[in-house]
Amino acid sequence: MHAPVLVLKDSLKRESGSKVHHANIQASKAVADIIRTTLCLIVSRIVVTNDGNAILRELDIAHPAAKSMIELSRTQDEEVGDGTTSVIVLAGEMLHVAEAFIEKNYHPTVICRAYNKALEDALAVLDKIAMDIDVKDRTAMLGLVKSCIGTKFTSQFGDLIADLAIDATTIVGVDLGQGVREVDIKKYIKVEKVPGGQLEDSKVLKGVMFNKDVVAPGKMRRKIVNPRILLLDCPLEYKKGENQTNAELVKEEDWGILLKMEEEYIENICAQIIKFKPDLVITEKGLSDLACHYLSRAGISAIRRLRKTDNNRIAKACGAVIVNRPDELQESDVGTGAGLFEVKKIGDEFFAFIVDCKEPKACTVLLRGASKDLLNEVERNLQDAMSVARNILKNPKLVPGGGATELTVSATLKQKSSSVEGIEKWPYEAAALAFEAIPRTLAQNCGVNVIRTMTALQGKHANGENAWTGIDGNTGEITDMKERKIWDVYNVKAQTFKTAIEASCMLLRIDDIVSGIKKKQAPGAGPTKPQIETEADADNEQILPE
Repeated sequence: MHAPVLVLKDSLKRESGSKVHHANIQASKAVADIIRTTLCLIVSRIVVTNDGNAILRELDIAHPAAKSMIELSRTQDEEVGDGTTSVIVLAGEMLHVAEAFIEKNYHPTVICRAYNKALEDALAVLDKIAMDIDVKDRTAMLGLVKSCIGTKFTSQFGDLIADLAIDATTIVGVDLGQGVREVDIKKYIKVEKVPGGQLEDSKVLKGVMFNKDVVAPGKMRRKIVNPRILLLDCPLEYKKGENQTNAELVKEEDWGILLKMEEEYIENICAQIIKFKPDLVITEKGLSDLACHYLSRAGISAIRRLRKTDNNRIAKACGAVIVNRPDELQESDVGTGAGLFEVKKIGDEFFAFIVDCKEPKACTVLLRGASKDLLNEVERNLQDAMSVARNILKNPKLVPGGGATELTVSATLKQKSSSVEGIEKWPYEAAALAFEAIPRTLAQNCGVNVIRTMTALQGKHANGENAWTGIDGNTGEITDMKERKIWDVYNVKAQTFKTAIEASCMLLRIDDIVSGIKKKQAPGAGPTKPQIETEADADNEQILPE
């Protein structure tokens, strides 16, 4: 008999077979259980939220399968901005029902094949029950966005957040032709949180605001109606040397010439700017005292060191073009679309507003509230609401909310399972049952009798009929989702199903884990102190050749 061959180091640990499958499924279920009840507030460190993604971001997790589940939630948030909790709950349930088949020695690939078939059929059901919506019908849009953020903290404030989200996304939407709309909420919608005031004071500005004041408050105007705005990406100061620059002056007059050259350079730049008669000059770089003097003498207000992202938003809002060199300025680069430039003091800080723009393609949402924690939660809810509004504008289709979609999908898959041949039939049927996890979780979070509610719902959906019957998340009643206006966006639902099933297939295929223990510096530990070498240590070290 041959001696065993050791390939791995002693410090490496290897697990394989069904043990790995069970460990992965248990870890995934644990993550799903953490956020299953996030329809109430959870305090995690100092984050008070019921957003699944925000909670999972705060968790420090070691297990690789659990980490990939958290990645799911992040992907869902980036892709469609909503359904982060649903995707984890659904993926956890898909893995849970697969565990029975793993124990019966089903091959993971067989289970994955059945799941992928179930996914195709589920998306076909979604297409069948989806309903088109007119994006210009504000009442329908409002109802849709409200139902999608109905479980969130801000739902108690009525239409406020939904109104803000629809206004903001409508402003930044760009028609690309052929009925396609591009809505970039990351680049062109800025959420500015200012503590103080009431939440009801929050509004969408038809323009941009940023935390800056004019360079010389006493000399420059703080309020300009219909301003001509010039945006620069270059410094309005004399160019300094990269590193240490040595200048050798032979005569005493040379110092005066050097200063005069600097002054003439600045004066020349300012003259090129003044020629276009702007009322406001904004630069991303520095602005010297001398340039400030020349501009203020010409009646021009100036703002310096603005962020690149803010400058891009101003350009989109007022129609200006960001210029890299003052000598390349043209009349068409001047932005004339803004109705008002004003600097206001809110609390202890000054904020510049460029508002009342004619056709802005960028905007700022100003949020007011009692505390920073409250504002952070409102911002998270607003981001979800804006993502929902963006999804509707991109693909204006609706599906029923309140677990009705999942129940319809489940009932249809159960019917179709009889036509599936071979051993794939059983995992296919299990996938159909897994979809019921969403309405079951809703029923649990409502505090109603789960078994009775689920039995009644399954009876109504038995033949794939009554597609719009679901659970009202507030009362736990079984009602028609159309009447209650509880809707979901088609894009979000489709993405939830795809992400959950694809991720559970990926985790099921893992049957070998090799984990190595690497020595890492403890988190929070600073850099190690330099060790002072003694004569005794010097002998131990290898002497390097000079």
